[in-house]
Amino acid sequence: MTDNQQKPSPTQQPQNNLRNPRSWVIPLLLLILMIWMLIPANWRRTEISYTEFRAHVENDNVAQVTVQGDQISGTLKSPGTKRVKKGEDVQYTEFETYLPSFGDEELMGLLESKNVVVNTKPTSDPWLWYGIISFLPLLLILGLVYAQTRRFQSQGGGIFSVGKSQARMYDRSEVETTFDDVAGAEGGKQELKEVVSFLREPEKIRDMGGEIPKGIMLAGYPGTGKTLLARAVAGEAGVPFFSITGSDFLEMFVGVGAKRVRNLFQDAKKEAPSIIFIDEIDAIARRRGAGLGGGHDEREQTLNQLLSELDGFEPNENVVVMTATNRPDILDPALSRPGRFDRKITVDLPTTADREQILDIYVRNKKLGDDVDLKALARGTPGFSGADLRNLLNEAALLAARHNREIIQWRDIEEARDKVMMGLQRHGLTMTEEEKRMVAYHESGHAIVGAALPHSDPVHKVSIIPRSQAMGATQQFPEQEQYIYRKEYMLDRLAVMMGGRCAETLVFGTSTSGAANDLQTATQLARSMVLEWGMSERFKYMAPGGQSKEVFLGEQLGKSREISERTAQEVDEEVEELLREAYERAMEVIRDKRWALDRLAEMLEEREEIAGEEVHEMLNTETTESD
Repeated sequence: MTDNQQKPSPTQQPQNNLRNPRSWVIPLLLLILMIWMLIPANWRRTEISYTEFRAHVENDNVAQVTVQGDQISGTLKSPGTKRVKKGEDVQYTEFETYLPSFGDEELMGLLESKNVVVNTKPTSDPWLWYGIISFLPLLLILGLVYAQTRRFQSQGGGIFSVGKSQARMYDRSEVETTFDDVAGAEGGKQELKEVVSFLREPEKIRDMGGEIPKGIMLAGYPGTGKTLLARAVAGEAGVPFFSITGSDFLEMFVGVGAKRVRNLFQDAKKEAPSIIFIDEIDAIARRRGAGLGGGHDEREQTLNQLLSELDGFEPNENVVVMTATNRPDILDPALSRPGRFDRKITVDLPTTADREQILDIYVRNKKLGDDVDLKALARGTPGFSGADLRNLLNEAALLAARHNREIIQWRDIEEARDKVMMGLQRHGLTMTEEEKRMVAYHESGHAIVGAALPHSDPVHKVSIIPRSQAMGATQQFPEQEQYIYRKEYMLDRLAVMMGGRCAETLVFGTSTSGAANDLQTATQLARSMVLEWGMSERFKYMAPGGQSKEVFLGEQLGKSREISERTAQEVDEEVEELLREAYERAMEVIRDKRWALDRLAEMLEEREEIAGEEVHEMLNTETTESD
């Protein structure tokens, strides 16, 4: 599943100011002109004393002079010599000097007697230079403002273009992703393939008296491939594809979002048949007037305009609108009615078979060792999305490179999975021997109960390596995908969660804070069993808390409670009863398997990590010997 970057159309890309000669040639010429004006005209002349100048005149070595006020400049017939430093002399032919403040009445007569050509110039006005120097900072500031304004306008940010659509248009040549690059989500791909065929051959459906679906909503967990499916549609459709995110419609000015929606649909109608893709539409399509304090004027006006464009008074033919969201529960109900978003495609988390196909795509450009089993990896990553799998393989590649290996080995993938699921190792953490022993017995309690109970998932690994999210972990992965969970399975899960606390109580006669997450998770699971699934003795036929939770603050204030105080108390009693029974079952298993608990804890203290196969083999071997 290659997640290619979208490439904007050349007409949509911002101009590169460095490659545009008009943006830098004129400022450069102005800068050169200013520098030339500020450079003194006499920078090549040598300044000499008035006495030395009189000596050159008397020796008939001056060809011509120019008199400008009290400044005298000229040219010698033969080069003169001036000492600059000790032991260093320079020769010059052009010179300049200044008349004494008391004047020299004999100078003009001396110049005439020596036949020196005399030129005169009016005295220069110093206010011109003062003006240039004073206005230079202002000119520089104006130049910077002009350059920034040009850059702002080149990126479509002019004040008169604030309502312009921010969507980028793509064609098939710019998007390389196809449906072959998307693994899993077969139902969604089939629905989208039909839309692509409708756009390519609209007469096929019109001959049947049907209409092309106006809107398609992709909903699902983050990372399941909703945007990737949209890219595949862009690569397969062969029609103009406009892509934009929901936040691109919103601005600080009320009415800008609605104007951008109108411009977007106008551009799409000009290119019809075409597709509009709005990613993260929940940014503008939240339920109107929900919660305390009313709504958001700009967002609601934008949503109203979008609803009108989808199914309003004006016809909207041959333009299909696709959208993606992680939160379909907070969208406005008017958005999902027939005639607007006709199809809702739920992109679920991939199954085991889907994960194996996704891994096959992601390992195309990776060098894998012979010990890497993608089928086992797919089984050992339940609940992982496509983005999670891609991140896992990338972390494995980084770990292999860190250890200077040329291929990715299975241990790299195992370490990457632990890193993704439980966080980084805490290398600087030093536990005492007593703390390490407590953690070893705690995790051994989970593992022994998980391996002994019949309806529990198989133990994959037991570890006491400290990580950012836990001091240790017991990993259990199902043998196959499950979609319906039996009560026996849930009860065994509760018992496994209580296994760590039971081991602490039995061995050390105390309780530790290491069971905090176990107790929280077990309480949530037991409450769901009572409130939603009818898995308790007192509430077999009702779901006291099965109603959907309100998303917006304030919506619950106007609703009455559906259960009484007495029922709520009975629910708490049932939850407590389930947890107590789970604790007793786990304690019974640990007391019966105390020998295995001690042996596994010793092995963990020595090796820090034990494979699940060793735990199951240990219990099976002892069971066979006892028989």
